[in-house]
Amino acid sequence: MTAKSKGTSQEVGFGAAMEELEAILGRVEGDEIDIDELAEELKRATKLLELCRQKIRKAELEVTQIVQSLEEPETATGDSGEDSSDSG
Repeated sequence: MTAKSKGTSQEVGFGAAMEELEAILGRVEGDEIDIDELAEELKRATKLLELCRQKIRKAELEVTQIVQSLEEPETATGDSGEDSSDSG
């Protein structure tokens, strides 16, 4: 493992995390990992998976908020416009 991959998972972007996960998977499937390193590799993979899940959840939340903000002005404008025309 490189010094970069041993850094905190918060420093890793989604794409880099996925690449590192794929590399770990390749080493595990290819029997390239010594049994003594296997636990450390799996711990790192677990941290990377959690990081990716968090980033996906955050992106989903942001997209939902953006969609809601795009829908709200139309509804609010339509409602207030009808109310003011009914009053006058």
